[in-house]
Amino acid sequence: MSGYFEIRHTVGFEETNLVGNVYYVNYLRWQGRCREMFLKEKAPAVLADVREDLKLFTLKVECEFFAEITAFDELSVRMRLEELTQTQVQFAFDYVQLVGDEERLVARGRQRIACMRGPNTATVPTRVPDSLREALVPYAEGAHVVTNGRGV
Repeated sequence: MSGYFEIRHTVGFEETNLVGNVYYVNYLRWQGRCREMFLKEKAPAVLADVREDLKLFTLKVECEFFAEITAFDELSVRMRLEELTQTQVQFAFDYVQLVGDEERLVARGRQRIACMRGPNTATVPTRVPDSLREALVPYAEGAHVVTNGRGV
């Protein structure tokens, strides 16, 4: 078991700026894509719940950059669970450039989401669905997990 969920990506010209390096907003897009693919592959019941009335509100997104990457670089975006509370999930992301057999950490990010239910004018926090909690177990090594209001 790897401890993280991974997507692979080849950087395209459209993801670079005039100088030729990756435009910063793409790192946030890749976080979202990684989270979506995790839900599709590991927690499809959550997607069905989203089609009903579950809402996954992104509360906070951040990214710290260590090195530049450019068009046609091979990238691994690796997501793991960092914190799980009654109503929120925080993911950590490592952006790793792949060059042959070598890996280089080029950025690190975080994303915090809240689970909500109800109509848009009266949305309220709700518990993280059990199906999502179960899907996150393999990616929780070292994570802070809270159940019933106390750390476990």
